[in-house]
Amino acid sequence: MHPDLTQLDGDDLTLAELDRDGALRETCACLPGAEQAGGDSRRGFLGKTLLAGGAALAALARPSTSQAQSKGDTAILNYALALEYLQADFYTEAERRKALRGESRKAARVIGAVERAHVQALRDVLGKEAVKKPFFDFRGTTEEGEAFLRTAVAFEDLGTAAYKGQAPLVQSPQVLAAALSIHTVEARHAAWIRYLVGTSPSPNAFDEPRPKAGVLELVASTRFIVRSPVMEASGDPRYTG
Repeated sequence: MHPDLTQLDGDDLTLAELDRDGALRETCACLPGAEQAGGDSRRGFLGKTLLAGGAALAALARPSTSQAQSKGDTAILNYALALEYLQADFYTEAERRKALRGESRKAARVIGAVERAHVQALRDVLGKEAVKKPFFDFRGTTEEGEAFLRTAVAFEDLGTAAYKGQAPLVQSPQVLAAALSIHTVEARHAAWIRYLVGTSPSPNAFDEPRPKAGVLELVASTRFIVRSPVMEASGDPRYTG
């Protein structure tokens, strides 16, 4: 169970409260080269990152702040939430199906926990303005290691580029701080998954942002979003959102 960010004051936030299942710490530990990093410096850096991001999200979840958000910022947060729904359900389905093995299985568990935390935090911030989660059909990509990893690379690269594309459009400094606290974690996910696939975690010196229209077109082309829950031959719904 993730903490209720609306009940936490920024000065009282702790690493344990923000990362109760250890998923964020495990993500950091699994990145290439993490074993060589000094334990104290790694813990200190991660702790500061989580505290800053958690404080920003907690502040946004307060009614006085959320009510002051512009329509543009609310739309950007809902756009981010829609992408987080996609990612969270992808990893959750992969974990529940239990078809993956080794590092793929670990990635589904660790990253899935983080993406679900992103969903909950954004829903807390948006309140009644939050868009509803659509239904998904991941078309077998959660059931085989290579397909899962390559789809995860596409999702994480796309999510990172999408956040970057919206950053210049955000009006509120608080919303921007919260979005960037998620963006950096998505970038770590992208690097980790790329490493597992065997491609360069950082192929370019500079990353280009993706505009919203381009991101939505790519998501639509996957046909992962469907109108109703997918049914198995037995009539039972699959592990899709």
